[in-house]
Amino acid sequence: MKRKITIPFLIVLLIALDQAVKYYIVSNFSLGQVRKFIPKIVSLTYLRNTGAAFSILENQQWFFALITCAVLGAASWYLLKNIQGSKWLLTGLILIIAGGLGNFIDRIQQGFVVDMFQLDFVNFAIFNVADMYLTIGVVILLLVILKEETNGIEN
Repeated sequence: MKRKITIPFLIVLLIALDQAVKYYIVSNFSLGQVRKFIPKIVSLTYLRNTGAAFSILENQQWFFALITCAVLGAASWYLLKNIQGSKWLLTGLILIIAGGLGNFIDRIQQGFVVDMFQLDFVNFAIFNVADMYLTIGVVILLLVILKEETNGIEN
């Protein structure tokens, strides 16, 4: 029972952090402005992304809404089905749900996603907190699946 109470709280907390960082950027930066954050590593840059990762499929909001609903539905269903599963599995699903909702809120409210983290040491897409949740969540799920597959092969 404790997990059922804690999980929604964690998701809301993660979304609140994502939205707070985005609010800070929108309130304190002009569009396109760049400020050093951690010199030679990360800068903060206010961008409006109307596409997906690397700005692909720009201005396809209906498509993103459809995909987001499908992914969030599947992740939520799997989370509820495996509520007693490993903490790693639950962590990956919580991060995916929070990241998906964080960016979905932006798309619904504004028609774009606020991005802000720019890696200075490599040419990489500018991203946000929700993107980090999604990426880390997917990596965790892949590792959980690989571990389960490996354990299944050994048995």
